Amino acid sequence: MNGFRNLTPSLALSICLFLSARGVHAHGHDMSKIQEGEFASEDPIDAILWVHILLQMVAFGIIFPTGMVLGVLRNRWHVPTQVVGTVIAVVGYFLGHMHKGRVFAKNVHASFANWLMLMLIVQVVFGIYLKFHITKGFHGKIRKVAVVGHGIVGKAMPVVAWVQMLFGGIAALGFCREDHLGQCLAHFIMGSAFIGYGVILTLIMLVGQVWLKRTGRSQEFFDSALIAAWGCVNTFTEHSWGGPWVGNDIQHTTMGVIWWCAGLAGVWLSRRRDGSPKRNFIPGFVILITGWAMSAHPQHLPLSTMVHTIFGYTLMAAGLSRIIEVAFVLRDQNTISADGDANSFQYIPPFLLYASGFLFMGATEEQMQLISDAGITHVSYILVLYSFAFLVFLFTNMLIHLYAVNSVPPVPPKDDEQAPRLSRMNGHTRATDSRQIRDAEEFELEGLMSDDEHPESPSTLGKNNEARVE
Repeated sequence: MNGFRNLTPSLALSICLFLSARGVHAHGHDMSKIQEGEFASEDPIDAILWVHILLQMVAFGIIFPTGMVLGVLRNRWHVPTQVVGTVIAVVGYFLGHMHKGRVFAKNVHASFANWLMLMLIVQVVFGIYLKFHITKGFHGKIRKVAVVGHGIVGKAMPVVAWVQMLFGGIAALGFCREDHLGQCLAHFIMGSAFIGYGVILTLIMLVGQVWLKRTGRSQEFFDSALIAAWGCVNTFTEHSWGGPWVGNDIQHTTMGVIWWCAGLAGVWLSRRRDGSPKRNFIPGFVILITGWAMSAHPQHLPLSTMVHTIFGYTLMAAGLSRIIEVAFVLRDQNTISADGDANSFQYIPPFLLYASGFLFMGATEEQMQLISDAGITHVSYILVLYSFAFLVFLFTNMLIHLYAVNSVPPVPPKDDEQAPRLSRMNGHTRATDSRQIRDAEEFELEGLMSDDEHPESPSTLGKNNEARVE
């Protein structure tokens, strides 16, 4: 009953949001203020709308990702964090319909907001059900579904929230309409892909080595397979086949061709003759040559030319540093660190991918025209975009650090067989005590071995980090 009383406010909040969503959507604004052909009225953005933007960025951009990591760790602060985020998100959602300033035409941000809030409601319902810890009878089967659903929705939330925040910026500025839609989608999708790739590289580098070893494949196998798939998509979507070749169709299509050609080569080179995983230079080279191609991409505005040039140079640097990392820093190994950290040079390729993503997303035709009309130089604009990259890079590393330092419980004393197990919420436990005790014994025995008794290539990476990813 105590758990029920504690969860009642969250449940009531979710039900209230669900029942009132239709009413809020119907509230609307005076669309007659919008002149024909315009995306919004001429009214300024009022304080309520600014508060809406701030609250949603805090909730979906900071609190929910942090709560997701705490949920993976089964940390006791997971529920309070998510409750705070939910309250802020709901308040921000209503404020988005209550502002009295600028009126916007129908846009994808407003439509997608309802789906995002529906995901939030589903996540809250799953969380409330799991909090009751009902495991007997039919509820045992439902619980398994709820556990999987709660995990999937929770991990998808940061990605969906990122998309919604991009939609919000696009809607506020009136971008990506009519003839600008195609190039706008290309910039935002590809830019987000670069940032996502940087996030994945950071995860694998710091906490994913055990998972990678368990797959029996090198990281370049997965990178090359994705590059090949993306190249196939670009080859057949960058030009309207059957129609005339216009603009940069040829360059975009040939870029797709080299991606799938290089990707297939990377997949082939990712295994040794005995079938064991092997690293290679292909993904880094693809990034490098893509940056070179984009740096020479013809543009209409001088400002746009400079931004695309710096974007290309940044991407080239990411590819080159990736090749140097694999070939000379790691020397074809997955890691050179036994404590789960990384060499300082290894942080360079991921960060440059973050920066490349923001530079590409910030280089659409409409953005370049807006910045050019405002008299802002390319130097100032690029520094701002690099600042955004540093902030996202910082926050990603903070979340990974939060996971890494809390995912490995202390090893209980070897002679204390009655040592309590470190329990997790929802009935799950962390790495088993027996496994931890065995690792401790092996560590002690290793200190007693002479240098001649050590194997030729000892590795403690799996022992040190395995509990972090399980």
